[in-house]
Amino acid sequence: MPPSPISPPHPSDGGGGTAPAAGPVAVRIRGLTKHFGSGDQRVQALAGIDLDIHTGEMSLIVGPSGCGKTTLLSVIAGILDADEGEVSVFGHDITRMSDRAKTRFRSINIGFVFQQYNLLPALTSAENAAIPLVIAGWSKAPAVRKAADVLSSIGMGKRIQSLPSQLSGGQMQRVAIARALVHEPELLVCDEPTAALDHETGLTVMELLRESAVKPDRAVVIVTHDNRVFQYGDRIAHMDDGHVVEIEARDRGAAA
Repeated sequence: MPPSPISPPHPSDGGGGTAPAAGPVAVRIRGLTKHFGSGDQRVQALAGIDLDIHTGEMSLIVGPSGCGKTTLLSVIAGILDADEGEVSVFGHDITRMSDRAKTRFRSINIGFVFQQYNLLPALTSAENAAIPLVIAGWSKAPAVRKAADVLSSIGMGKRIQSLPSQLSGGQMQRVAIARALVHEPELLVCDEPTAALDHETGLTVMELLRESAVKPDRAVVIVTHDNRVFQYGDRIAHMDDGHVVEIEARDRGAAA
C-alpha cells in the first residue's frame, strides 16, 4: 500500500517543499545527498533533496544542465546509490535494499524511457518491447504477444515486426514506451524523452505518456529541459545546483 500523504516542508527548507497533495505519495525522498569523485575532485550532485511524487500525476524535474536532474532520477530508480537520505517507492525503502533486491524491485515495479531509445538493432519492435517480461521469466512467445498488444494500443500495430532501422525517431520512442509499460509498473521514469524529437512528435509522445501511464495507482517522473512540454506536468520540481528550489503545482487545464 502507498504511504499516506504527508505534510511537506516549507519551500525555504533546504531541499524545497511540495504543494498540497493531489493523491497518495508514490515516491518519498528525504535528505538525499550524492557526491561524485574524491578529494579535490569531489563534486556534490545532490544537496539534501526533499521531494514527494504523487500518484495519478505526471511530475517533471527541470533545471539547467548539470544541476542534478538525471542523478536524482537515477537514485529514485535505484540505479545509483545515494550517500545519505531515504528514497521510498510505493512504501519500499530502496536505499536499504541490496543490489540484487533493487534489481528485482526495478524489474517488477519501475519502467524506464530513455532519450536515446536503447533498442537492440537485431530485434523487432515486439521483441524489443518484450524484454522486461523475458527478464522477469516469461517465455518468449507469450512475452512477444503481450508486447505486440501494448504496441497496438499505442498506434504501432503495423510496425510490430519492424526493426529499429526501419522506424522513425518518434516510432522508436513509442517502442521504448511500450517496453517501459509492458510489465505494468507502478512507477514510470523518463530521462529526456522528447529531446531527440521534433516539436510535433515530442508533444505526441507526451500525450501518449499521459494517456498510457498516468493512472490513480501509478506515478510518472520525467526529467526534461524541454520547456515545450512543461504544459503536461501536474507538478514541476525546479532544480539548481543540487537543490530543489521550487515546486510548481500546475492547473493543466489553464496551462493548455
